[in-house]
Amino acid sequence: MNVFYHLGRYFTLLIRVFKKPQKQRIYLKNIISEMWNIGVGSIAIVMIISVFMGAVITLQAIYNIENPLIPRFIIGLGTRDSMLLEFSSTMVALILAGKVGSSIAGQIGTMRATEQIDALEIMGINSAAFLIMPKIVALLLFFPVLYIISAFLGIFGGYFAVIITSSITADTYLQGVKMMFIPYYITYSIIKCEFFAFIITSVPAYHGYYVEGGSLEIGKAGTKAVVSSTILILIFNLILTQLLLT
Repeated sequence: MNVFYHLGRYFTLLIRVFKKPQKQRIYLKNIISEMWNIGVGSIAIVMIISVFMGAVITLQAIYNIENPLIPRFIIGLGTRDSMLLEFSSTMVALILAGKVGSSIAGQIGTMRATEQIDALEIMGINSAAFLIMPKIVALLLFFPVLYIISAFLGIFGGYFAVIITSSITADTYLQGVKMMFIPYYITYSIIKCEFFAFIITSVPAYHGYYVEGGSLEIGKAGTKAVVSSTILILIFNLILTQLLLT
């Protein structure tokens, strides 16, 4: 019953979030601001993790493919497809769920605890739309950019690992990267990114919006937000993979 209670309250909140904005210019300004805070503010960590992720995938492939009958260019192909299909979408989403999700829950939860949300409601402002909608739209727009950055740097990380270790030639790695490219892989991952972006912003916002209590409860809301977002990302990753790749 507790699950159905939260589901009902979550979807009720979403109905309020996506009501027509009262002052569209202010919402546009807030969306741009959130794109900077949420999206641009996450580029550095996405870049660092993607480079090392691509390097590790490549090194593991090199050390595990010992059969001389398997062509070595398969290492570059495997790194490319691993980054495009899974790591640059799902792994980045899990990272953002921790970084962005906890921040959103803490920010909105603090506003609830300090009665700033109540003040917005008294002034006749739809607080749910004003606070949550710009965050959702901002990440929906910016997540594909983070995905492309992550995929490119992951492939570069594999190339860098090949050069450092000299396990295979750089030309062999690049040959694999260029072979049998399927553009639909990018479409599939961007669709996943949009679902993940919605989860990463709306679920933590829900937990923060309905915080009851002080700083201790705000901390608990942040933890619940990260855990809930992570579980939902993994569930939707399985569902979307089944629907889009089979």
